[in-house]
Amino acid sequence: MSTKLQEFIKAEYDSLKENAALKAGFKVGDTIKVHQLIKEITTTKKNVSKTAKKALEKSGGGDKGPVERIQVFEGVVIARKHGNEPGGSFTVRKLSGGIAVEKIYPIYSPTLKKIEIVSRTKVRKAKLYHLRESNHRSPKRINMDSRTNMESVSKKKDN
Repeated sequence: MSTKLQEFIKAEYDSLKENAALKAGFKVGDTIKVHQLIKEITTTKKNVSKTAKKALEKSGGGDKGPVERIQVFEGVVIARKHGNEPGGSFTVRKLSGGIAVEKIYPIYSPTLKKIEIVSRTKVRKAKLYHLRESNHRSPKRINMDSRTNMESVSKKKDN
């Protein structure tokens, strides 16, 4: 690789060292909150989300240009790929109303404003893709403390 290219890459990514994802220091298995900057394309009050309407009202309203707002996505980090290099990314998964939602964020994205670590979990795997399969079925929970519950369970099995 030429030295000019190496110098360009260093200059470009040294400025990105102050990134939110690098400052947070999260790992796979952590529950995090990702604060992402979202720009609303349309500024007519019909087609804008409720939070964007509030932002429009605070800024004075009207058609002054794109509306920016911060959207928070809280979930478990199930994968982190390519470390801290320029093409690195991480995947966050959450359950919303029984439906799983996954988002993949580039580490050096300028739209990431802040990442908060909610809780840390000790995991033994680098990728937690097994969480995708385990959340499809809810585990059967049977209360074995009283006989009435056991009888109702046995009646359901007979039918």
